[in-house]
Amino acid sequence: MLSISEFSQMCHLSPQALRFYHAEGLLVPAGIDDRTGHSSYAFDQVERAMLITLLRDTGMSVKLVRRALDEPDQAVALLDRHSDEVSRQRQAQADAIAAARAVFEAQPEPRLRHVPATTAVARLVPGTPLGRDAQEWDRAEEIITAAAADLVATVRQAGVTCRGEPWRTLALETPEQDRRVLDGAGPFWTVKVAVDGTPETLPSLPAGLIVQTPGAHDELSIFMPGRNTMAKYCTVVLRLLDAAPVDGDRFVNLARLRQEVRPDGVLSSAPVERRPGSPTEDLER
Repeated sequence: MLSISEFSQMCHLSPQALRFYHAEGLLVPAGIDDRTGHSSYAFDQVERAMLITLLRDTGMSVKLVRRALDEPDQAVALLDRHSDEVSRQRQAQADAIAAARAVFEAQPEPRLRHVPATTAVARLVPGTPLGRDAQEWDRAEEIITAAAADLVATVRQAGVTCRGEPWRTLALETPEQDRRVLDGAGPFWTVKVAVDGTPETLPSLPAGLIVQTPGAHDELSIFMPGRNTMAKYCTVVLRLLDAAPVDGDRFVNLARLRQEVRPDGVLSSAPVERRPGSPTEDLER
């Protein structure tokens, strides 16, 4: 019989690790002294210790290691599934590193730009969750992205030429939409795409599509690398507010914030508008 110290040296496992595996039922000592409580191991337990070390070195959980040892005919299949999971985790980490690097390298800052008048086709997006946690937010992103792609396909099938990428905005363009958003009933989002032509020259479009004519305006835009998240959305709002004009009669209308999701990030833009009742607005009227 080998003492825990001797077995530890032989297997290159610390006494703490051996006690942990004992507690988890992975490697139970061959004997325990009733008087001193000291553990002892048999030489033939070295093989099980070796297998445990091999499996744990792969990153397998204790639960999976126990199953692989208890069902040796399933060990290879378990390793294959674990390998797939490790690959997914590594890819997720690589994506996260790339996103973090892009944000720190780009140092995203708002830019003021002029947007000419255009014609756009819009559609409400039903069924999106509120995005109260990461899972809800990701699910909403999937639904909105699919709705934007479907909008573009529908518009093209109607014989209309799309210009640029589609975008999404909060569904806050009418009193009824405002009420349904505030009530939590939704829809919460609208997808849009710019098109060639005017409302008068466009062909008949399927039901549910809305033709809009946004006028020329200035807007603050900021590009945030990586995938869209609630934290990035809030960061965009804060940076647009910080960069807002401070001449007293203009403001950034965040209720009309629009986002264009691109392969490498998200371009967020909000119009710079005159405050209602400002002298400049009265002159423009």
